[in-house]
Amino acid sequence: MTIRVVVADDHELMRSGFALILDTQPDITVVAEAGDGAQAVAAVRAHAPDVILLDIHMPVMDGIRAARTICAETGTKVVILTVFDQDEYVYEALHAGASGFLLKDVRRDDLVHAVRVVMAGESLLAPVVTRKLIDDLIRRKARPPVAISGMDALTGRERETLALLGQGLSNPEIAAALVVSEHTVKTHVSNVLSKLGLRDRIQAVICAYESGLVQPGLWRR
Repeated sequence: MTIRVVVADDHELMRSGFALILDTQPDITVVAEAGDGAQAVAAVRAHAPDVILLDIHMPVMDGIRAARTICAETGTKVVILTVFDQDEYVYEALHAGASGFLLKDVRRDDLVHAVRVVMAGESLLAPVVTRKLIDDLIRRKARPPVAISGMDALTGRERETLALLGQGLSNPEIAAALVVSEHTVKTHVSNVLSKLGLRDRIQAVICAYESGLVQPGLWRR
């Protein structure tokens, strides 16, 4: 199966370079490029790509607004391009539905690997890294708990699974904590995402925090 990709960045050399690297791969095809957020949204609507690489700062419409629109309208996986010193922007992008982010100075092999990882349904951040980023930002902003639609539909085990996801545990670690098989954990995770309408594990971590199920500052190494 060929992975269809859109590359969106207002810097032409950066955009063309990423597109060239990806297009050389036998399982990846760049179907469009975009120079601003509005063009990125239009490209996704026109080409229905599997993945879009989206610069966080672009003219006309910034990457966060574009990500929010793309994630709301389509199943396209969004990967944010950032310099990583913009933590607050990264949080907003993840909250909008992005599956992770890449540094703009990413190595060639890591860029290709990232597209394949996201296409496989995984996030671009290890759970503990994602969780710690969100933990730091929520503590800084002192966000109060919010009601999450679908939370009441979770079983006890599914709530436990969500809480452990929020603490940064991997599937094997959750299996050990709950004394169940990894297959059972995968089923619980799938049910949590489905019942809460979440795109991936990153969204689950955010949900665990925003609902108050996991408290800022309580994370496992």
